[in-house]
Amino acid sequence: MAGIIGLHIPALIPITAFALGTWQVFRLGWKTELIAKFEDRLIREPLPLPPQVDPLAVKDFDYRRVYATGHFRHDQEMLIGPRMHDGNNGYLVITPLERNTEGSTVLVNRGWIPKKFQRQAVRKDGLPQAEVTVQGLLRVPWKKNMFTPENKPEAGEFYFPDVEQMAKISGSQPIWIEETMGMADHNIMFQLKLNHDVEPDLLKAYDREARGIPIGRAAEVNLRNNHTQYIFTCWLVGFGND
Repeated sequence: MAGIIGLHIPALIPITAFALGTWQVFRLGWKTELIAKFEDRLIREPLPLPPQVDPLAVKDFDYRRVYATGHFRHDQEMLIGPRMHDGNNGYLVITPLERNTEGSTVLVNRGWIPKKFQRQAVRKDGLPQAEVTVQGLLRVPWKKNMFTPENKPEAGEFYFPDVEQMAKISGSQPIWIEETMGMADHNIMFQLKLNHDVEPDLLKAYDREARGIPIGRAAEVNLRNNHTQYIFTCWLVGFGND
């Protein structure tokens, strides 16, 4: 019986490889369409964040540019980390934005700071006290994987964005905004990238890093799309064992 099974295993390899390759074709179409949808949202003018946001509706506005005005609640700040940025260790700064009386408090991922600025006492420049207008992306944040530790809010340790948990701790709505850095007009920024003229933003990032001011994310879609490579690999294996 073992011999018969052994004879059939080589025959199953190309069949399995072709099946996986075909499945990746469908995945490629889905991912390409998803990225195109998100990029279409990015080129639209930013919307004012409504006073109250339905958390269940966020997935329909993922990557939509929005802006909101209020005061940062630095006393409710949470740091997610360690997180790497250009090979350096640090944290993502999550701060509730307390909006005017008609608006709810929301969570803002302000961006990355180096590890040496973990304590607020050494980064006063990164703690604005006046009213601010935040522009960013309304996002469904990433999920933890099997290797990510559980958050320990009682110890002030956060390893991934559990929006419901963070909202409960800070008295916020479970709404996650990722602050963007750079020019307000995304179309202008896109053209500058085509011309390889992004030095002003790079200098701004260096200045922020040196002063402990969070470096916001770029207003771009950062979904990986490796399905073409997977298709080629699966079909190559299939043909090689045919």
